[in-house]
Amino acid sequence: MIHPIPSGTRDVLPDETREVRAITDALRGVFERQGYGELYTPALEYESVLARADMAEARPAYRVFDESGAVLVLRSDMTVPIARVVATRYASSEPPLRFCYFAHCYRGVRPQRGQPRELLQAGIELIGAPAPMGTVEALKVLCRALDTTGLKDYRIGLGDASVFPSLMASLSVPEATRAGLLEALVLRDFVGLERMLSEAGVTGEAAELLLELPQRRGGQDILTDVPPAAADAVTGLRQVHELLDPAVAERVIFDLGLVRNIGYYTGAVFDVYDPALGAPIGGGGRYDELLGRFGRSLPAVGFALGVDRLHIALAGEERGTGALLAAATSDETPQ
Repeated sequence: MIHPIPSGTRDVLPDETREVRAITDALRGVFERQGYGELYTPALEYESVLARADMAEARPAYRVFDESGAVLVLRSDMTVPIARVVATRYASSEPPLRFCYFAHCYRGVRPQRGQPRELLQAGIELIGAPAPMGTVEALKVLCRALDTTGLKDYRIGLGDASVFPSLMASLSVPEATRAGLLEALVLRDFVGLERMLSEAGVTGEAAELLLELPQRRGGQDILTDVPPAAADAVTGLRQVHELLDPAVAERVIFDLGLVRNIGYYTGAVFDVYDPALGAPIGGGGRYDELLGRFGRSLPAVGFALGVDRLHIALAGEERGTGALLAAATSDETPQ
């Protein structure tokens, strides 16, 4: 007899649970040594709270009604709940504030093999630390956490969420088409991006620039000869890189096409890649405007790691089975 479980969920048996626990214990130790206090929030949040953030990529998977008829949703990430906590429980606390978490999140995904609806995330939020120093601290903690787990071959893609929107605005791309263009860029669908630009009447040098700049990926040389609309973002990326410890800086790959369709990101954004996995292990970035939507305007930066993906990447590095493992993983970013 087969008793099914909801799509996008799975049972985790004792051997794997022990391995995952070892990973989370290692991460927790790093976070705590760096001054990040562990925080829990309810799995259920009011839908009206999550609606304060543009969560297109991380839309809630499950909705229920409470006894008064209010709509509750299972949280789809931890950044928005922590923003709520800061505004309500730390309204007069002196920043910076440092929080870490280990929590299951629940997301609505396309019904496709390998895409999780329930995922275990481990992450930090650094509240009240502006760029570039706040971003530098987050990247330092990220690398120390990954190093402590034993992951060896990872790299960090570093970009800025403002590059492409600023470029579209400077080139007078029609407002109605910008969201679709960003979605194509999130998917790295440059064929679709070119088609949508043509359909929107964006041609010539403007179209060439919108197609060329997001494909720049590599060392510091890609940060030269950028259009004025991208100059501030690129300057910010240079400042971050100059302040990084050499051991962290050598992990960084600049990526001017790195964007997110979670709408609260405002500046530097980053993804974690490992050759043993065919999808990002985690990611994060700056969200300097989100706290203001909850009543306390503070700059902020954070990241989340998909613990299951990290587990798979560690196994892949150890066994050299990255290609097989990658085929069994999702293409959605954990944060």
